[in-house]
Amino acid sequence: MGAVVVVGSLNIDSVVEVERHPQPGETLLGGDLVKHFGGKGANQAIAAARAGAKVGFIGRVGDDADGDAYLHRLAGYGIDTTHIARSAGIATGHAAIAVDARGENTIIVSPGANGRVTVGDLAPLASLAPGDVLLASLEVSLDVVAEAARIAAARGARVILNLAPYASLPADVLDLADPVVVNEHENSLLEAEGPSPRSVLVTLGSRGSRWGSHEVPAGAVTAVVDTTGAGDCFCGTLAAALAAGFSDPDAMQAASTAAAASVSWVGAQP
Repeated sequence: MGAVVVVGSLNIDSVVEVERHPQPGETLLGGDLVKHFGGKGANQAIAAARAGAKVGFIGRVGDDADGDAYLHRLAGYGIDTTHIARSAGIATGHAAIAVDARGENTIIVSPGANGRVTVGDLAPLASLAPGDVLLASLEVSLDVVAEAARIAAARGARVILNLAPYASLPADVLDLADPVVVNEHENSLLEAEGPSPRSVLVTLGSRGSRWGSHEVPAGAVTAVVDTTGAGDCFCGTLAAALAAGFSDPDAMQAASTAAAASVSWVGAQP
């Protein structure tokens, strides 16, 4: 069984419940402010760890209390935090999230220390080997993500790139991924840019997911409380399943089941 190494972000999520999302220029009263741990990288790492993978993390937090709390939290899930650096004088990343009565969310991210992750932080990827999986999303520098993919591929590791929030990566980098993971909106942006990467997995919400010739239905959802982090849960579980040697469709099914369960709790992490 291979290891999963996540290159990504760590945020503190400040969440307010609203009846509906405001229109531009409109002010609405919401519920109480609640803080959760988030960030796409951390969400995905925790999902992978909960799915049974050995997980390492490369990223940055601030030299603040939020950074201390996050390192402690990840360690509690068994995630190796050795290569999470501290950025002096910089706050840990933060996200402002509004969740409406239907469980749909809008998110604004202040990168903080996530914006200080550099190519120099990627040295630990030299220990990757065939059977390992690199999982990266796009809340850190695109140059860092691209170099991480190149290093991992050169070491024989599998590369999974989650193009969220959507941004353009070089075609040669996208072709290193197996798969590129996108939702329907991100997929439309990807297709508009030109030839598709060789391996693309599209998540389709309640209609499941599609990866090449494989189509897998969504997992059963009992109640939608909060959709924040469902896509991250899918990606982390997918990476863990592939590192464990699952077939592509079986990995997709495991990811779908986990993502469906994730909408039943508040926040991006359990």
